Amino acid sequence: MRALPGLSTTAVARSQLGGLRVADQQAMTGYSRAKFTHWAGQGDSCDTREVVLERAGNDVKRDSECKAVSGRWVSVYDGVTVTDARKLDIEHMVPLANAWRSGAGAWTPERRKEFAKDLPRPQLLAVSAATNRAKGDQGPDEWQPPAKTYCFTYATAWTNVKGTYELTVTPTEKAKLTEMLETCTS
Repeated sequence: MRALPGLSTTAVARSQLGGLRVADQQAMTGYSRAKFTHWAGQGDSCDTREVVLERAGNDVKRDSECKAVSGRWVSVYDGVTVTDARKLDIEHMVPLANAWRSGAGAWTPERRKEFAKDLPRPQLLAVSAATNRAKGDQGPDEWQPPAKTYCFTYATAWTNVKGTYELTVTPTEKAKLTEMLETCTS
């Protein structure tokens, strides 16, 4: 498995978590996935999805339209090996709806686009469709990856993204992240 880009150290994640504002989730009023331009172009006819597939896979081959036509990926959430890119979802570590309830509803369209297509930070990863759909828009207090070996990375990445974007955490979310950063192994 390849490391997520921009993943911090444990010390940085703990510091970020300590600095996050704790608040109840905001209402979903006005939310729409369409308000997050998430598969925006990344140059060379590639969109964000195709860049993440290239970054996460091994021996990835693309067609003339930049679509992954072959390769091998390991879904970090469940350890499943996938050889058909169509069976992968590109996961937002902090889901768009969760971000909305955590403060993204007040952002500009440009800020939401930056968040949704954020390649330099640990926000986007390729995972099996089953695990992405099981997670939905839940936070770590409600869902963790079935692959227990990914617990630490998941908690660190979640905290990094929330910290970078100054999103809030609920009391139970913060408690779970604290527990995960203390007890999970890297």
